[in-house]
Amino acid sequence: MKRTPWRRAIRFALTVAGLSFVLGGVFDTSTVFLNHAFWFIGAIAILVIVVVGALFDMLGVAAAAASETPFHAMASKRLFGARRAISIVRNAERVSSICSDVIGDIAGVLSGAGALAVGAQLSNTMHVTSWHREFVIILLTALTTAMTVAVKAIGKTLAIRVPTPIVLTAARIADSILFYRRSPGRNRR
Repeated sequence: MKRTPWRRAIRFALTVAGLSFVLGGVFDTSTVFLNHAFWFIGAIAILVIVVVGALFDMLGVAAAAASETPFHAMASKRLFGARRAISIVRNAERVSSICSDVIGDIAGVLSGAGALAVGAQLSNTMHVTSWHREFVIILLTALTTAMTVAVKAIGKTLAIRVPTPIVLTAARIADSILFYRRSPGRNRR
């Protein structure tokens, strides 16, 4: 009976759905604060959200596009992050799902919600009323959408063409954040 892969897949899908629910609620609550912030602070927050979403999207695609072989060679030379990179590539389906579908998509939704808040704040600052107010809000959300799509397209193109350095950089960052202990004989390249 081959029920184990399906059970594992369903369990993972439910875990990702729960994670999305929690992260979506937490991050969506943060957009409430954009309603009360100055418009330029909100604009900076939107830029950060777009870049973070694009970076995670890029990592998800790179994990799916990368090959294990170069990382095995790096691991044999004991390069920092190589073993974590192998783990990322071996779990490419999960990494891609979490990075692209969960974090990338939530960032896209948040950037749109943030653009609405920033548009409202900007129109209040400019004392714009009537249809001009709606025009400012629509213009900012359209600009945010275009920027999000463009940045993600560039990231995905890079991820497909050069996945190895992207995955290795992500692995090194993960090992640094998780305080991965280097043994005394390891190279620190």
